[in-house]
Amino acid sequence: MIPNTSKRRQICLAAASAGAALALTACGGEADSPVAADSPDYSAAVEAAPPPLSALYADGPAIVEGELAAYEDQIAALHGYPIVVNKWASWCGPCRAEFPHLQEQAAAHADEVAFLGVNSDDSTAAAETFLRENPVPYPSISDPDKVIASALASVEFPTTVFYDKTGGIVHTQPGPYSSEEELAADIERYALGS
Repeated sequence: MIPNTSKRRQICLAAASAGAALALTACGGEADSPVAADSPDYSAAVEAAPPPLSALYADGPAIVEGELAAYEDQIAALHGYPIVVNKWASWCGPCRAEFPHLQEQAAAHADEVAFLGVNSDDSTAAAETFLRENPVPYPSISDPDKVIASALASVEFPTTVFYDKTGGIVHTQPGPYSSEEELAADIERYALGS
């Protein structure tokens, strides 16, 4: 027979383990973070993209260093095209859940809308691993210290920011899109002006 103190210790350890697993899940850990098994075919949209968008998509899902300066340069280079910017992190459960919606919409609109990621408060190695498993045709600017996020007044993970063709922010969506249809509607409304 196990002494009463030992039983109590075992119960406490079991409860602590269950609590830690629950906390990881509630805080967006990988337990509730689906990873897309298949990504869409981006080739048709990327091949049809005009030169400034083709240049954006040339390196695929790369993590680009340079923080705010690189971000501002990229936004300036895309003047004349609507832009959808998604701030995300590999550790963020809601970001991971939303990512397939971005993949599908990039496949549908990469020839007319510039898509750009901001990988914020994350390690480059973790972000690159995530993107290998969940490829997109567009790069993400590294934002390890949340400088870009701060400039965008973006606190929530994820956040999606829509720019019009003149480079002005026309809409910010804090938090995840719960469906592809929601994201598609906002792309039509804010990026394409339909």
